[in-house]
Amino acid sequence: MSMVLFICTGNTCRSPMAEALFLQRQGDMGWEARSAGIFANTGAPASPHSITAMKEIGIDITGHRSQPLTSALTEEADFILAMSSNHAANICERFPEVGNKVFLINAFGTSKVPADVSDPFGGTLNTYKRTRDEIDRALSDLILFIREGQKNA
Repeated sequence: MSMVLFICTGNTCRSPMAEALFLQRQGDMGWEARSAGIFANTGAPASPHSITAMKEIGIDITGHRSQPLTSALTEEADFILAMSSNHAANICERFPEVGNKVFLINAFGTSKVPADVSDPFGGTLNTYKRTRDEIDRALSDLILFIREGQKNA
């Protein structure tokens, strides 16, 4: 089974939202999605505002538990999607053998300059909603990219 891995800092805000959104939005692709954090602790729940922002669109992430990025996760992934250029650089530095699988989550859209997804940590619920919506837009482009690749394979 193909797998996409979403990476942020602590694996409690952006990457859990991206994982859940991808699983809901992918339709019949049958891909697995996971998430982890560059500096994540093991077992922390998603942040309260992340849970609320996702619940508003009918997605429950209350069962999410954070995990640190590991070599095993990077090797298993077909795509490793970082929320920021700093995350991508960290992944490539720590796991150079998977550098060809590391992309910014916003790299698949029409923007010629891929942008970071800013960290909502400590922000208001509206900040988390904006982050959720930004990730959701990026995932539409990613899913289209994967579907095109599957057609051409």
